[in-house]
Amino acid sequence: MKNRIVRAALLALAVLSLSGWIASCHGGAGEKSARDAERNRMVDQYIIPRGIQDPAVIAAMRHVPRHRFVPGAYSLFAYIDGPLPIGHGQTISQPSLVAEMTAPLRLRKTDKVLEVGTGSGYQAAILAELAGEVFTVEIVEPLARRAEQTLADLGYRNVQVRAGDGYKGWPEEALFDAIIVTAAPDHVPQPLLDQLAIGGRLILPVGTYSQLLELHRRTETGYERKTLMSVRFVPLVRPAEKQ
Repeated sequence: MKNRIVRAALLALAVLSLSGWIASCHGGAGEKSARDAERNRMVDQYIIPRGIQDPAVIAAMRHVPRHRFVPGAYSLFAYIDGPLPIGHGQTISQPSLVAEMTAPLRLRKTDKVLEVGTGSGYQAAILAELAGEVFTVEIVEPLARRAEQTLADLGYRNVQVRAGDGYKGWPEEALFDAIIVTAAPDHVPQPLLDQLAIGGRLILPVGTYSQLLELHRRTETGYERKTLMSVRFVPLVRPAEKQ
């Protein structure tokens, strides 16, 4: 029953998305492809209204082809503001949440960034548009390899992908100007705090069933913490917990 309800909901969303796609094709999209038009509509409808004002983040959301990071069966839903399954019990986060997690990092082209939880690779692509170097770790090796291939196919040469335990970060490449965690640990991993440069920012969801998105900043004397909002992410998986 649950699967039938999910399929029905996705079908309804598909109708809406297809309607928008048809409208874009007949509404003066000009030289833009239908998918470009969908992506711009996604930003206009779901990203900017959430208060995202950073021009670089907005430009990245308009540029990265999210449909390339989802399984083909879900491509039609790529520019709806919702999570989508990518296999192995994981999801690609909804676009508005990707933007809301990226904007507080205030990335610059000279920044070195660590992502924990590569998933589809979409968040890594957004980071690669904004930063100088991106290092991303995914514990599910098939997802890591698929994301690596997708990122390479799209020409992102400033991203390195590793299959491994993201809780430990990437010590050989530390220190990082920013770290983003796209799965929820039940506490803030100390290795990630240790791998922040002075002035570096760490954003992550923390908690089990009830999760809060937290922003940590390393200072000369310690760490500052700010709670941003309530969220819901898949748990951060450690090697002993893998099935």
